[in-house]
Amino acid sequence: MNKSAAARPPARKLTRPSAPAGEVRIIGGLYKRTKLAVPDKPGLRPTPDRVRETLFNWLGQDLAGWHCTDPFAGTGALGLEAASRGAAAVRMAEQDAELVQRLQAMRLKLGATNVAVERGDGLALLQRLAPASQQLILLDPPFDSALFAPALAAAARAVAEPGFIYLEAPQPWGEEALAPLGLSVFRQGKAGAVHFHLLVRAQEARRA
Repeated sequence: MNKSAAARPPARKLTRPSAPAGEVRIIGGLYKRTKLAVPDKPGLRPTPDRVRETLFNWLGQDLAGWHCTDPFAGTGALGLEAASRGAAAVRMAEQDAELVQRLQAMRLKLGATNVAVERGDGLALLQRLAPASQQLILLDPPFDSALFAPALAAAARAVAEPGFIYLEAPQPWGEEALAPLGLSVFRQGKAGAVHFHLLVRAQEARRA
């Protein structure tokens, strides 16, 4: 062995600077650069900045006039991003009392009159929505839950045509699983262990 090589300390791995732990930011629109705290709670997993950037590139940057629902709001990163980009109305639901309090405080701080926050069951909110009433539904249920299939079924009924369902999941959802719901994949991607999808009504996909 080369003695001089053996004496050298191991090379340090260089990492890119990142946002402080426990924080994400709104990345575009009226509330751009607003910081959102991420409390240390089991299962709380806000959508990363680069995934949200990809999503809103797919959707276009201007959501003026859109009605949106974020039924598993968590930190509010998805719903507040939609509000920041001009959505006419954003409904958000969250079951955790502390997170609801934070969402309400942020709504007031931003003066986001287009945002409504409620404490409650996200699936129940989806099931209350009028048929074909939402231009965008943001689905990010807890990964260890059994909410994906019922939430997608409720969202498929509530989404407008044209309209979009955004889905984050621990595994990809393909055409075979989506077809019985009348949905089809418009765009999809993967970031780490997260699979993200932009879904449309199947008949809309056939016309594209």
